[in-house]
Amino acid sequence: MLTATTHSTDNTDRYARCIDLSKRVRWDIDRDVIRGRSLNFNEKFLPDGLSLVDRLNFLTDSEQRFLSQVQGRTYANLFGLIERYINAKILEVSRDHWLGDQVALEALVRFSDEEMKHQELFRRVEALAAERMPPGYAVVADPNEVASLVLGKSTWAVMALTYHVEIFTQLHFKKSIEPEASLSELWKDVFLYHWKEEAQHAVIDELEWRREDAKLGDAERDQAVTDLIDLVVAVDGILQAQSKADSDYFMASVKRSFTDEEADSVRDTVLGAYRWQYIVSGVQDGRFLGVLTELSTSAQVERAVTALAPLMPKAA
Repeated sequence: MLTATTHSTDNTDRYARCIDLSKRVRWDIDRDVIRGRSLNFNEKFLPDGLSLVDRLNFLTDSEQRFLSQVQGRTYANLFGLIERYINAKILEVSRDHWLGDQVALEALVRFSDEEMKHQELFRRVEALAAERMPPGYAVVADPNEVASLVLGKSTWAVMALTYHVEIFTQLHFKKSIEPEASLSELWKDVFLYHWKEEAQHAVIDELEWRREDAKLGDAERDQAVTDLIDLVVAVDGILQAQSKADSDYFMASVKRSFTDEEADSVRDTVLGAYRWQYIVSGVQDGRFLGVLTELSTSAQVERAVTALAPLMPKAA
């Protein structure tokens, strides 16, 4: 068994590696990402594996492309929304390191700085999308209200949710976005550079989640699991509202009529895509559930899995 000193040294080494990676991949929004370019609306934004638009076979190719662009716009905006609370939480947990491990503190300060930059990047993407896409699009959730709700839960639950977010961010880029050649080049580069800095964030999230877990007693941890379930339910509420708004925006913008069955299919598919993107894919990857299982009792894990069950795709 590792002693407390050895464990602390191992953690410091992991924080140090995050700092090193942060320095090596550091990028600038204008110089490296935007580079004076615009979004290419002749190409999709999200690949079919994330948008699921290829399941809507009653849509034309151009309609599928446009729906992928609507979803891609929301994909960027929701990341910006999520990173509002993440940055606040990282600044909060950094307090524990102010007069302690200065390597950990530097890693968290860099994390916060990068999250601020990512928020600005996604604001820039939204501005570029708004220039060319039809009026009427809206993000239904307010970033500050969402951040206040999330930050009202236990740090254990917030760090668990954040780790989950960082996991699916990496998964989406490596397995879906990077391999797809026929995406808007600028949109793809946005998520390439975002991915480069999210890799070390996932390591820090896990370290801080475990550090918080070590502080808790059994009753506190049980409440933290409840908080995590509440957060996932809240995320799903946002996805339900946004998917309806995006589906209605899409159908109004293409200016043709849809049957009731087709309209329902668009709404169901977009909701399924958003649940896949923001909840299911991160769970199915296994890393998040691996840490959750390690830190929680079997009964607590079962509670979480039961709460997720209605959101998971039905077996064919």
